Amino acid sequence: LMNIDTRNKILSIVLGIVIIALTWLLYDSIITPYQEVVEREAMTEKVRDRLTTIRDVLIQYELRNGKFPPAEGGLDSVVYFIQTDSLLMNAQDSLLTYTTGETYNLDQLTYSPRDQQRFKYAVNDTIRPPLYLLEDPSEDSNDAIGSLSRTTMRNAPTWN
Repeated sequence: LMNIDTRNKILSIVLGIVIIALTWLLYDSIITPYQEVVEREAMTEKVRDRLTTIRDVLIQYELRNGKFPPAEGGLDSVVYFIQTDSLLMNAQDSLLTYTTGETYNLDQLTYSPRDQQRFKYAVNDTIRPPLYLLEDPSEDSNDAIGSLSRTTMRNAPTWN
């Protein structure tokens, strides 16, 4: 038979291990979902930042050419416009920088950082003023800029 002191020491050690394990499980159950939310919010911010950059270039494109790029190949036109326009060439460093300070390549500008799919771009030039719609293709995102039918949504992001 085990004496009472030995039994109490073993019980204290076992309970100490159980307390440490439960503490870690509780900490992990709080921190892991929070980190996922923070990462998702950071990715959403990157997507919105990139959409806003494309919108700014589209506005400059329209100012210089009197129209938006065509729907077919329009996003390629945006990249080419940045590469060939002297004012945008000088602003490339600030254009291609996230609000967090990270930079990305011009080749990546028209792709969503969330899943590397190309942004969706469409133009409605049958009405005045001409309208465009720029959307994030990700299934879990409703982020877009502009509208094909509502002039009040011209150049307006959906997240404001």
